[in-house]
Amino acid sequence: MTGASTLDLTGQLLVAMPGMGDPRFDRSVVFVCAHSDDGAMGLIVNKPAADMVLGELLDQIEIACTSPARRDPVHFGGPVETSRGFVLHSTDYTSRLQTLKVGTAFGMTATQDVLEDIAIGDGPERALVMLGYAGWGPGQLEAEITRNGWLTVAATPQLVFGTGNTSKWMKALNALGIDPLGLSAEAGRA
Repeated sequence: MTGASTLDLTGQLLVAMPGMGDPRFDRSVVFVCAHSDDGAMGLIVNKPAADMVLGELLDQIEIACTSPARRDPVHFGGPVETSRGFVLHSTDYTSRLQTLKVGTAFGMTATQDVLEDIAIGDGPERALVMLGYAGWGPGQLEAEITRNGWLTVAATPQLVFGTGNTSKWMKALNALGIDPLGLSAEAGRA
């Protein structure tokens, strides 16, 4: 494939379809941080880690935390590089080192300074802290969409930051006008 990608899902949400086959993505909602002919990178926004809160993570990397964010969940961002941290956040914050702006409403920072700022209450107004990410090679995400693995929906700050983790999958489907009970794991054929 050469030239610009005809499908650019940067800043969109991927909503896992039933029967996608990979239990790590069951009922996942993935925010796409980057998508090009070279592949895609995203963060699962609705799967908090079962045994980790932000204060514990900050303690492990020796960052003192004085903010209420100490009790915030740490999310499973995806199965790739699960010890690497990412923060998906509102655009009121920009790292001193590097923040990737994703559309007009989101930023993604993967440098330690964002955690230091969150720890003292100087971080972004809205944020999800994640370990790991989801990655796709060239054409892989497009193939998964074609095989009925994912639906796409516009990402909004309300859906990403203002909806409870257990409700995000259903709310993302509702935003498309889809009733989750009517979904099939089978792709249609004409």
